Amino acid sequence: MPEPVVQVRKLHKNFGKVVAVNNVSFRLSGGETIGLLGGNGAGKSTTLSMLLGLLLPSSGEIMVLGHDMLRHRHRALPFMNFSSPYVDLPHRLTVRENLTIYGYLYGLGDVEKRILDLSLDFDLSEFLDRATGKLSAGQKTRAALAKALLNKPKLLLLDEPTASMDPDTAGVIRQHLMSYQKETGATIILASHNMSEIESLCQQVLIMKKGEIVAQGTPKKLIEDFGRQDLEQVFIDIARHDDTSDLSESIGWRP
Repeated sequence: MPEPVVQVRKLHKNFGKVVAVNNVSFRLSGGETIGLLGGNGAGKSTTLSMLLGLLLPSSGEIMVLGHDMLRHRHRALPFMNFSSPYVDLPHRLTVRENLTIYGYLYGLGDVEKRILDLSLDFDLSEFLDRATGKLSAGQKTRAALAKALLNKPKLLLLDEPTASMDPDTAGVIRQHLMSYQKETGATIILASHNMSEIESLCQQVLIMKKGEIVAQGTPKKLIEDFGRQDLEQVFIDIARHDDTSDLSESIGWRP
């Protein structure tokens, strides 16, 4: 069996007496897209932050691309990237200036060529030389996605990648992400509240609540297990169910 791109074992994160992530384990193979779902306070952002090495876990193990993120994250980080509409690029710099600086930080050879390619992929040309702070929300999201693909990452973590986009633009972005993955074999972790997006892009879905994974499987299997018509109804069921251990037992799933 090939080595997983991501291997998480018994991950815990406490903030004082508050348990943010509790006994989370999962693995991802190369070329796989996994959806990470959960309401506010479910532990998604904390889990992503630990995967990126921004937070140290209280206990547990995170292996990314064969490297221990607690001891050797500097070996994995050059092959990873992240995008979120909630993390802004510097506002005073133009989009081109931001991408150029990040390109040099990532050690790219032909930065200008890479920016040109991404500006075409994400339709950035009309605002490439505009200050990032003057962009619309959807334009900022597209610029952030371009930044996330600058170094052609093997592991891409995306938080709401089509937020604030019209349906047509969002569809184009999803298609580009699928093409990028097909061409490079990249692994993608996708956190989104857009359930149709999760269903169309993800081979596996993890649903978190109160810091724990309470359901896991393909979108189709989760829908069947819960006896619902779509993933949004499954999400609502879990959000409204107080006893997560009882919920897992009711569908026959064990973490």
